[in-house]
Amino acid sequence: MTSFPQFDQNSPAIVENTMMPLFGVELQQLEEIIKSFTLESYRPRQIWHALYKKRVSTLEEITSLPLSVRNRLTAAGYSIGLPKIAQTFKSSDGTERYLIACGDGETVETVWMPNGDDGEMGDGSDADSEEAAAQSATLSETLPYRRATICVSSQVGCAVNCHFCLTAKLGVRRNLTAGEIAGQVVAVLNRHQARIGRDRINLVFMGMGEPFLNYDNFMAAVHLLVEGVGIPESRMTVSTSGILPGIERFAMEKLRPKLALSLNAPNDTIREAMMPITRKWKIADLLAAMRAIPLRPRERVTFEYVLLGGVNDRREDARELATLLRGSDLQAKVNLIVWNPGPEIPYRMPTPEDVAAFQKQLIASGVPAFLRRPRGRDIYAACGQLKRTLE
Repeated sequence: MTSFPQFDQNSPAIVENTMMPLFGVELQQLEEIIKSFTLESYRPRQIWHALYKKRVSTLEEITSLPLSVRNRLTAAGYSIGLPKIAQTFKSSDGTERYLIACGDGETVETVWMPNGDDGEMGDGSDADSEEAAAQSATLSETLPYRRATICVSSQVGCAVNCHFCLTAKLGVRRNLTAGEIAGQVVAVLNRHQARIGRDRINLVFMGMGEPFLNYDNFMAAVHLLVEGVGIPESRMTVSTSGILPGIERFAMEKLRPKLALSLNAPNDTIREAMMPITRKWKIADLLAAMRAIPLRPRERVTFEYVLLGGVNDRREDARELATLLRGSDLQAKVNLIVWNPGPEIPYRMPTPEDVAAFQKQLIASGVPAFLRRPRGRDIYAACGQLKRTLE
């Protein structure tokens, strides 16, 4: 019998203090805060630069500010307020999963995947080109940069209740703030001393939660990461289970990540049995909303497809999926994800033969299809496994 690890159901009581965090504050808000201190007009931008470019962890590190100013900010109840890595779990494949503590004692999970998981293959971005270069490199070649992907959470738990996902068992506890979302990224970047602009860092908002059910905070975090930290939005991908109002809002954004729809089925009947919340919005409506998104040159939208043994992994499912996507009038590609098992989840993994046949059928039908590598399955860091596992 498989022995599964224990989970953090109640969250460790990691409540640091009630200090007001500066990390997560936009420049305009920072200007309002600093105005009350009657400081020079350049001070807000100085602090902004320290928060997001230098990625400081404490006010003491902002040495461009006089000590008296730092003391006044502290006395007024302000701190940097970055989320902290409470626990680290390391996989045999190099993946790291972090239990990250929020200020109120809640925890979320974030994952560091050195060299990524091939998720960007075929999406038409710079990350796609780097994935292809890495795959074509021989063992004796050394690429001139470090690549990594960070998987980011947007909520504590998740409300979508996909039957194949461990995170669904938590339910949703609360939304994360913009600072807590962007702060996960900065905490991980600092741990690995990553250099934006030299190291190739990709972000996937595919951790705990549904980003489009926390839309405003998610998009505010994107702006902080782009305009502050300096990670281009073209290196970010957001995954949605299919929240139609969110997709419609997303289509209007001038600054936006790439989009991935967690489709997982070739028709509404199969999809609704796996993802009950999706009964509200049919696949045809989601595809219509996605067509309104102005894509960048060469960009493709991604359809994620979790393969469940005996449920949605047959050749006829692949043929139906190909027909659906070819008729969608979308520049699209499919990421196939072999289901990652977890306790009390009533599914089984597909066979390697069925996975290969499914991918081959899609490609033969004219649909680009790629197999996402499972990363950190042995530490419960893989897709669908994030549930604050403690052992």
